[in-house]
Amino acid sequence: MTVRTSADRSHRGQTSPAPEPVLAPGAPPYTLLSCSMSIDGYLDDATEQRLLLSNRADFERVDAVRARCDAILVGARTVRRDDPRLLVRSRARRHEREARGLPGSPMKVTVTRRGDLDPAAQFFVAGDVPKLIYCASPALARVRARLSPAATVVDAGEPVDLCRVMSDLRARGVERLMVEGGGMVHTQLLTAGLADELQLVIAPIFVGDSRAPRFVRDGGFPWGPDRRATLAEVRQIGDVVLLRYALSDRYDPYDPGPGAA
Repeated sequence: MTVRTSADRSHRGQTSPAPEPVLAPGAPPYTLLSCSMSIDGYLDDATEQRLLLSNRADFERVDAVRARCDAILVGARTVRRDDPRLLVRSRARRHEREARGLPGSPMKVTVTRRGDLDPAAQFFVAGDVPKLIYCASPALARVRARLSPAATVVDAGEPVDLCRVMSDLRARGVERLMVEGGGMVHTQLLTAGLADELQLVIAPIFVGDSRAPRFVRDGGFPWGPDRRATLAEVRQIGDVVLLRYALSDRYDPYDPGPGAA
């Protein structure tokens, strides 16, 4: 596979329409992992204040990627720590989705073992879009009593079975899933072989604190010395670099571009 750089993109004048994903019946959603990390592999620092690793141009790129997805998934720890809104920011992109009969932003999804989530979190209160909580079976009744009707709470097994989660998402019409962390969710999806693409942004800083969360945790990953992941694209975006890895034969090279509607 050819590695494309930002220089290869200089001819672009406008963004072509996004092709529809082609998935076999019953296949899990196309799953795209999106992550920004420091040079030394950290997602954040160890302070209470969130560390912004990306820049404005890359936030714009991520917004364009979000707008093309059916759902955005984050782990419960990310909901608690970062309190993300998980919405498409661009008004033009929201209007384009609505013109196609879709909500302005993708469905929000989280997975949790204990269900200790604050119903006042931005995950629940920001945006008029469906919210799904995949919960471990032992906590199901308690979480439903506490968080319904703010979200639909779904039994995900004990322990949480991500293959079951993926099958349920596909049954709900999710064909393209964007995963925005954190490290535990990235690790589980990668080690289970459930990721089709990794978009990894490297910021020009060091965190240098082992207490901080890392991109992934320990695990048995399918890619190692005897099976190297395929680097599909390298792109400089201001002072950060985007690395796109094709992790399955379903890899979709389409790029909406930061200016896409």
